[in-house]
Amino acid sequence: MAEKRIGILTSGGDCAGLNAALRAVVHRAIRGYGWRVFGIRDGSMGLMNRPLDYVEFDLSVVSGEMLRLGGTILGTINKGDPFAYPMPDGTKKDRSSEFVEGYQELGLDALIVIGGDGSMRILNKLCKLGNVPMVGIPKTIDNDVAHTDYAIGYVTALSVATEAIDRLAPTAASHHRVMILEVMGRDVGHIALSSGIGGGADVILIPEIPYSLEGIVAKIDDVRSEGRNHALVVVAEGCKTESGKSLTQLQTGGEARYGGIGQYLADKLGGLIEAETRVTVLGHVQRGGTPGMRDRLIASAFGVHAVDLIAQGKVDRMVAWQHGQVVDVPLAEIAGITRGVDPYGTLAHTARGLGIYIGESKA
Repeated sequence: MAEKRIGILTSGGDCAGLNAALRAVVHRAIRGYGWRVFGIRDGSMGLMNRPLDYVEFDLSVVSGEMLRLGGTILGTINKGDPFAYPMPDGTKKDRSSEFVEGYQELGLDALIVIGGDGSMRILNKLCKLGNVPMVGIPKTIDNDVAHTDYAIGYVTALSVATEAIDRLAPTAASHHRVMILEVMGRDVGHIALSSGIGGGADVILIPEIPYSLEGIVAKIDDVRSEGRNHALVVVAEGCKTESGKSLTQLQTGGEARYGGIGQYLADKLGGLIEAETRVTVLGHVQRGGTPGMRDRLIASAFGVHAVDLIAQGKVDRMVAWQHGQVVDVPLAEIAGITRGVDPYGTLAHTARGLGIYIGESKA
């Protein structure tokens, strides 16, 4: 097989396991096919910058240590759509052609993109524009990419959230408090629901299921009537108020991000229950740190399969994890589609069966 030059980039928010995927791609491409691998720095920006911003990988830099590294050694971005890129003067400019020109200048034969649903959609559109053969690898702690049971980063983030609940529980019991843990989950509640079940929460609130303050209060009252002097509430950051209002917080640079629902609930519940409430916002702690074993395993399998797809000429596809093995699906079937929690699925049914309040819908 003729030598190929393939590029790889990470896009969107970082998470644990990205470096394991990079390592797998480099090992498979070089050892398996004798190809050259170029890492594009800072997502799409590496191909839009002039001069181009990239690094050529060799086996000397992809040791087993990469498996243990959090974040991404290539850097990443989660803002600045190349089709409407914000300029210093406040205007927006279409810089998509610069991405395609950068790809061509580097002489690449294909591109592997590690990203979530949003960045996968944008990168797929960019690659279609320039007839760039692309293979996607799903990553997101929210685990909301369609047609894959797992995305890189989710299981490690879930472990962090569950550990946080384990640490909050003794404090809640010691001080007779209601502890509210706000976890990540912009549009979906996979982290909140799974960690809440695993951590023994009494209330779990997710964007997919409406709730009421009365329902939360009734559950806390039930807990007290059963002889327990504390309660645990887990809420996804993307949850709206009971009236349907989204809560956002202004970040440095003027960008609004979901957040604040934990404090909102604490303020509301303060006048409705006898116990004191305390709020912990887990935030970016869920993204960082050493990847867990399953994320390392899934990332490694994804990386190998992505390279094999290019070798087979099967591009414009995304690798996915289904029923315990790696498969691949058309990018057109996942781009821009969000995989939410099934309000009547196994985990929701499990939560209700355990007596956890998860909202007003009935199974």
